Amino acid sequence: MGQDRRASKERRISHLTRIAQVVPDVPSFAVDDGFAYEIPDALEDISVGDLVRIPLGGRRVRGYVTDVSDGTPERPLRPIAARSGNRGVFNPGMLASLRWASTHYVAPLSTVLSRCTPPNVPRAKPRVHSDDIGERDGILAEWGARQVERGRTRPAYLLSGEPLAEVITAIAPVLRDGKNVIVSAPTVSEVQSVAEALRGVFDKRVETAAAGDTPAQRTKAWTQLAAPTGSVVVGTREVAFWGTTGLGLAVIIDEGRRAYKSPQTPTYHVREVLRRRSVIERFGLLLTGAVPTSEALAAGVEIMREQRRIWPLVDVIDRGEGSAGSQIVTDRTRHALTALGESGTAFVLVPRRGGTYRCARCRNLRVCTGCDSVLDRSGSCPRCGRSYPACTTCRGTRFEALGVSIPRVVAELQRTFGDAAGPAGSGARFVVGTERDLVGALRADLVVVVGPDTAILAPNYRAEEDALRLLARAVLVAKPGRGRRALIETHLADHRVLTAIRRGDPMPFMAETQDQREGTGFPPVGELLAIETDAEGAHELLEPATEGASLLGPVAEEGTERWLVQGRDLGRVRVRLRSVVQQLRDGGARVRVDVDPMDL
Repeated sequence: MGQDRRASKERRISHLTRIAQVVPDVPSFAVDDGFAYEIPDALEDISVGDLVRIPLGGRRVRGYVTDVSDGTPERPLRPIAARSGNRGVFNPGMLASLRWASTHYVAPLSTVLSRCTPPNVPRAKPRVHSDDIGERDGILAEWGARQVERGRTRPAYLLSGEPLAEVITAIAPVLRDGKNVIVSAPTVSEVQSVAEALRGVFDKRVETAAAGDTPAQRTKAWTQLAAPTGSVVVGTREVAFWGTTGLGLAVIIDEGRRAYKSPQTPTYHVREVLRRRSVIERFGLLLTGAVPTSEALAAGVEIMREQRRIWPLVDVIDRGEGSAGSQIVTDRTRHALTALGESGTAFVLVPRRGGTYRCARCRNLRVCTGCDSVLDRSGSCPRCGRSYPACTTCRGTRFEALGVSIPRVVAELQRTFGDAAGPAGSGARFVVGTERDLVGALRADLVVVVGPDTAILAPNYRAEEDALRLLARAVLVAKPGRGRRALIETHLADHRVLTAIRRGDPMPFMAETQDQREGTGFPPVGELLAIETDAEGAHELLEPATEGASLLGPVAEEGTERWLVQGRDLGRVRVRLRSVVQQLRDGGARVRVDVDPMDL
């Protein structure tokens, strides 16, 4: 305090003004640089990251302090009206990460800065923990200790279907050092289950921050990450922007899940935000999953694994052989369900409804020979646009739909097993569900996957990788132990996705996928941006802004047009697009920029 008073006196003697650069909480690129405001003597302790109230036009708005300096302004500055809360929502190190996110995701800086802010104004003091954390053993214990000793090492990827035990060994030394840990989980229910497991070891050090929590609870969790308290905050993707000081480790559970990608501006991915933050802010990063993404592997992660086989044994049933024919569930699957007896349980996954057709003569699937995507009912490829009026194998012109649905699978199983089969939530022993029902699914003696072909052949460059990840998640529902297994019914028995799931090791598959991306230029080798707008004449603005890249489109989608920008490095394109997006929005148009879109 004495130093602050001396500095204030020296400024008055030197006729210097304490100046804050403040970005108003206005979703516009026009205010990214912020505006200069005078810091009154009563608020002289304001620093970078503070929330303030500032006059803007004829009103007062929230603002974010991005710089503080002493100077002599050419004209009188309007003073900051008030400070909100008792601590900042970011620090200078974080600000560098946030500026990167603003540029990378083509989003106004104020929109990104707002992601750092808790639901309520931060006023409470964080709780400091005093309980001891014992030593723990495991493959990640040494890695976690290195994060404490060196500040940050190479990011690690724990290749596992059940990672929590090892995650705990990595967290323990970080908490012992008084640093904080962010753990991100894909869904609200998974946040709760992960937090429950961590509380069994770290007790009151664990807080949650998910959509189901109250604003007060989320603000409490945010406050624990705002100071070095030795706390763990488990949350959904929003927590990727939290943690102002004392952050020692960030963990992403099952990092390949789609829930980690935000659909709203900024269309950020938790993995990329935390990866960038870990480099700039110097904290450890641990990713987990049964099937790593191409992006994670391209980041140079250190792969760690407990055992060679990641998931239980899998049998693949070829529906193109024998009498499987028109049956929704094969005789082989029925026999396996019967063998479970009166108390055995099963989970039957129906990955995706409809969309697959086969030739009635040769019984081959209708697949595009150009890009290997599944064809629609008319024989057109939704990905590359090619059309196939006849079967590419035998030239037949009569085709059969192979789509399955939950009601159809349930009805067929009930004809054999009665009330033992039912949809998710029915309490039946044989549960039939979709990908959504995998979250929180009870462990089963047998897992069956019916019809994964549409997911494998989806018109998306990520389709095979996503399909393997989904199949691995389903297979991991099977209980551990001798005799527990999974059955997959498919017309693609020889497909490389099915080869990988049988092998129980995703790494050869992912190595091949990386090689394919090199040839196509798709992420992570290249970059993609999708631009959606209802503006007329957008092409006239987008074409010069995307010079040096490929501009594809437009494709009409429900009153909007969707453009795709592809290139090896879109850094300059991103910068030019900022003014284009602002111009379109100022004209009343809706614009959404989707960086690294999940679907094309």
